[in-house]
Amino acid sequence: MRKFFDPRQLLHAPARELHNGGFTDYAETPSRAEAILAAIGGAEPPGDRGEAPILAVHDMDYVAFLKSAAARWAEAGRPGDAVGYVWPVVGRRPLRLDRIDALLGQYSFDASTPLTPHTWHSAYWSAQSALAATQVVLDGEPAAFALCRPPGHHAGADYYGGYCHLNVAAIAAQAARNAGKRRVAILDIDYHHGNGTQDIFWSRGDVFYASLHADPATDYPFYWGHEDEVGEGEGHGATLNLPLPQGTTLDAFRRAQARALQAIADFGAELLVVSFGADTYIGDPISAFRIETSDYAVLAADIAAAGLPTVIVMEGGYAVDALGENVASLLSGF
Repeated sequence: MRKFFDPRQLLHAPARELHNGGFTDYAETPSRAEAILAAIGGAEPPGDRGEAPILAVHDMDYVAFLKSAAARWAEAGRPGDAVGYVWPVVGRRPLRLDRIDALLGQYSFDASTPLTPHTWHSAYWSAQSALAATQVVLDGEPAAFALCRPPGHHAGADYYGGYCHLNVAAIAAQAARNAGKRRVAILDIDYHHGNGTQDIFWSRGDVFYASLHADPATDYPFYWGHEDEVGEGEGHGATLNLPLPQGTTLDAFRRAQARALQAIADFGAELLVVSFGADTYIGDPISAFRIETSDYAVLAADIAAAGLPTVIVMEGGYAVDALGENVASLLSGF
């Protein structure tokens, strides 16, 4: 299987994040990608397909903000990484705001995702890795892996959060649509719900989004991922949420995944994007499922048995010591 990664994805390295009421070391570290690379034997550079595939998913003003936010923060005399502290919870109106504090709140939904001078560059090359994997699958490879770091599934068309800035799964799915695939599916098997992916395709009937995740009644991101969220308009029925309780083990996860894969088959998908998060692992420090390393190969074999051309993009996973083995296990299942 071909694998893609660019070293510039390591540059984004915030120092601290706000977590459970206090500041702590940032969890989405460059060491995550380094551990994966060591375990899978490296990856090839993705090449540069430009901003057009990104702007096919993300708002132009939002992209401009990501490019300039850290510099504007520094110009305002603020130390450290740029972090929002006020959000428009009543309604998000198209106001013309200039102060960086306001813009951080306008374009984000949490305080756990700081922006650094390198955030845009790393997110850009993460998206390029996803696009490279998508292209080789479109060219005939049965599956390809994009080591996307930073991850993407919490990022919406015009907002970031959950360590995510550009939605790599959505960018891959849209690239496949633009290449002529009539129906594309995204299977999200990260511990946390991919709220950004859901929002991007919420009203569309050409991209099916299925997510297995911790019940948002107990886990982040709380406000998305409930079972009654099914899409609207042309997208009604093209969203499937399968929330699972803390403590979920392989058997229950596998049954839920089988439901998702059947729904994807019924949808008639021609290409599959897998948002893979290894934070479902039993030893993950910020999650509470009980998936073992060897289980990932089983889950992957079930996905591969669906027979769809498959683009795998990396999402979460924070047990760094086991992360490489967990990813290698998943890839072995294909």
